[in-house]
Amino acid sequence: MFFKGKVKMKKIASILFLTVVLLASLFAIAGCNTVEGVGKDIERGGEAIQDVAD
Repeated sequence: MFFKGKVKMKKIASILFLTVVLLASLFAIAGCNTVEGVGKDIERGGEAIQDVAD
């Protein structure tokens, strides 16, 4: 009986994780809806990393 509960919890955790990843991906795509926007976002991320490194 304990084993079945563990399997059910793993399944619920997997579904929850996939849901969170899917929602995060959708928000990221909505935030930069063009190729140019993606490039700008990546550039800003790189600049932020560079600033922290300095």
